Amino acid sequence: MTNAAISQERHRRCWAYALLAPSAFWYLALLILPLIVVLVYSVGERAETGGYQAAFTFDNYLNLGARWTAFQNTLTLAPAGTLICLLAGYPLAYYLAVKASPRARLFLLILVIVPFWTSFLIRTYAWMFILGGRGLPQLLDYIGIEGVRFINTPFAVLVGIVYAYLPLMVFPIFVSLEKLDKRLLEASEDLGAAPFATFRQVTLPLSAPGVITGCMLVFILLMGEYLIPQMLGGGKVFFIGNALVDLFLQSLNWPFGSACAMALVAIMIVTVTLYLKATRAKGGRDVSLV
Repeated sequence: MTNAAISQERHRRCWAYALLAPSAFWYLALLILPLIVVLVYSVGERAETGGYQAAFTFDNYLNLGARWTAFQNTLTLAPAGTLICLLAGYPLAYYLAVKASPRARLFLLILVIVPFWTSFLIRTYAWMFILGGRGLPQLLDYIGIEGVRFINTPFAVLVGIVYAYLPLMVFPIFVSLEKLDKRLLEASEDLGAAPFATFRQVTLPLSAPGVITGCMLVFILLMGEYLIPQMLGGGKVFFIGNALVDLFLQSLNWPFGSACAMALVAIMIVTVTLYLKATRAKGGRDVSLV
């Protein structure tokens, strides 16, 4: 390689580093450094008046079982909510991308987007009224079904989760299906494949990147959810996010709260890694979660 070529290659690398520097700085400042701080806090001790006291102990991690209910609710309802969003969102995304006319598609997409035009808090309050004693239970009383209770139950939390996060599942799948070559579906039908076989062998594999992206987006956000369990669970169905608020703002036990946060991060990393590896092992393609 000549000196001119070497100089040109160094010039390109310098430009690449210069372009990456701002994003790398914000990534370090807003993600890596806070995680390091939380990790340091997690091996400390609670001060007498609350907060953090420097120490090096793993007692906080050994005491994670004290918040087992929060971990159990999160690890149960977050995957369940993701699965329900997938089962409800895939048919809608398929209809929008494959079956709907351009005018109907535009109208339906607007309907999917409309909930984002209002406050998330207001929408959750609306579900509190719908699922509360003056909502659906009162309506059921009128038709003779008494004693039904929805609010402050896992069912209410799941309803709020599906309502809030369904669009985040629909859009990635819709984008994948919109790029689907319709001639592949026609070729499958011409070769005698049944509709379900066409879906299983052609449509589903080609839409896998959108499915993976949607599932990861919903699952990762649900693992840190706070507002929906707080309002629709009424303190009886709470996630790790609710436990963290209690530990940091009320109990002022920052080290234990940091240990719970690090455990949550570890669970998310392991779960997402295993999911992506299993998908690739089945022949799935790599997909960006951004």
